[in-house]
Amino acid sequence: MGNISLKLFKRIVVGKKVKTLRESGTTPVHFYGRGVESQSLQVGTKELKSVISQAGGNIPVDVEIEGQDGTNLCFIQEVQKHPANEALLHADFNRVDADRVLQIEVPIVLTGEAPAVRTQGGTLLQPLSSVLVESLPMNIPTSFELDVSQLDDFEKSLRVRDILSNSDVKLLRNEDAMVARVVAPKIEEEPVAEQEELEGEEGEITGLVEGEGEDQSTEESARATE
Repeated sequence: MGNISLKLFKRIVVGKKVKTLRESGTTPVHFYGRGVESQSLQVGTKELKSVISQAGGNIPVDVEIEGQDGTNLCFIQEVQKHPANEALLHADFNRVDADRVLQIEVPIVLTGEAPAVRTQGGTLLQPLSSVLVESLPMNIPTSFELDVSQLDDFEKSLRVRDILSNSDVKLLRNEDAMVARVVAPKIEEEPVAEQEELEGEEGEITGLVEGEGEDQSTEESARATE
């Protein structure tokens, strides 16, 4: 993947007035980081969405700022969206040094098909969707891929130690942490037949009636003897 780039522009509109900025197709952004002055900037919403979809939170972006020479190596630190309609509201760009090690989350992508799902009706679970790494900015991978085709029964699992990473990227998560496994389908117990319950109840009632009949015959015999 080639370098992702974006140009940010100076922003004058601030506070509650940024609503009109968004309505015009522009999104306010915040630029900050090590060795630079924090700035309130803006960029076209369409261009910003495209960069966010490509870079996520772990791919560096070459950021150019209007009126300034050179570019800045940045990560998209935070993206704010409207809670109801998911409209893009704001984004933060954090400038980093290319020669300075940093820690960042890298997503884990499962590939292939688990035989235990296809042949035994199991459900594939992924308890861990990303892993924290330590690396220089330009060495950070887009994602880690794990092939689930080896999960052919319910006893096997994939763990952090199964992630293949080069020496330039250090995994900071416990190597025994589970990434994925297939769980067996739940077997529902058959409900007790209502007829069996009714038969049990009828049996109890019949027994009582028979007992009452025996007592009544005994009393009649005694009277006849008298």
